[in-house]
Amino acid sequence: MRVTQLRVYPVKSLGGQAVTDAQVEPWGLAGDRRWGIVDEAGKKVTARELRALLGLRAEVIGADAIRIHADSGSIVVPTPRGFAPVPVSHARQGLAVPARDCASDWVSARVGRPVRLVWQEDPTVRSIDEEHGGHPGDSLTLADAGPLLLTSEASLAQLQDWIDAEVGDPDPAGLDPNDLSGPGVGGPARVGAPLSMIRFRPNLVIDGEAPFAEDDWPTVRIGDLEFRTSEICDRCVMTTIDPVTLAGGKEPIRTLARHRRWDRKTWFGTRLVPLGVGELRVGDAVLPGRRA
Repeated sequence: MRVTQLRVYPVKSLGGQAVTDAQVEPWGLAGDRRWGIVDEAGKKVTARELRALLGLRAEVIGADAIRIHADSGSIVVPTPRGFAPVPVSHARQGLAVPARDCASDWVSARVGRPVRLVWQEDPTVRSIDEEHGGHPGDSLTLADAGPLLLTSEASLAQLQDWIDAEVGDPDPAGLDPNDLSGPGVGGPARVGAPLSMIRFRPNLVIDGEAPFAEDDWPTVRIGDLEFRTSEICDRCVMTTIDPVTLAGGKEPIRTLARHRRWDRKTWFGTRLVPLGVGELRVGDAVLPGRRA
């Protein structure tokens, strides 16, 4: 097995960038989700509530800046070192440093509501919750629950086969409307319309072996680095939003709920915790650990 994609998302809930190599830090890929969006009161804002955020894309352009792109242009945002932090609602975070007002105003104008861009100065402050597989000393960026997300092309191919085969079937019982972003079947739920891996916002994509084999890997060696699987990733409404058109629908939650639902959630991909630091590259070999 090999790594086929590496992706970094500098700002949580914004589109990210494909890279050919990335530095692995104790809290994830360098530059990944160190920035976030909050409202004027400091409450976290994500694409779950404001899908327009997915219409923006961020990239790291140096050690001390990111660039945010929109259809109408782009803006360079310097890292706000030395600025006073403000309260934010990200769990176990407490404070973050605001970007300059001009950057927040630029983002606000493009997503249609007042928001503030903030930066996580010290990722060692935020621990990984024990309920999400965290161990003492584990730390996290502004990502939801784990430092890195791994997905498999083999698993996506199986999910696509299920979608294509069941396009005319009724919705499964107990489908949570909060996990859906639009009416009808929507999006890719028609034969021949491929489901984009970008919907799942992975950091690492591998070609995979058997579908969903990654669920059972306690550890995995990728290139020269070891990772621990902290948990399988539960999926939310964001996966039902087309990352290009921003159109909503029911897939892939509709089909995952039929085949991959337990504990009242749906599941795709695994969250990883680095057990060391170093570099990952597209093409690196993937060697899963095996349960005793």
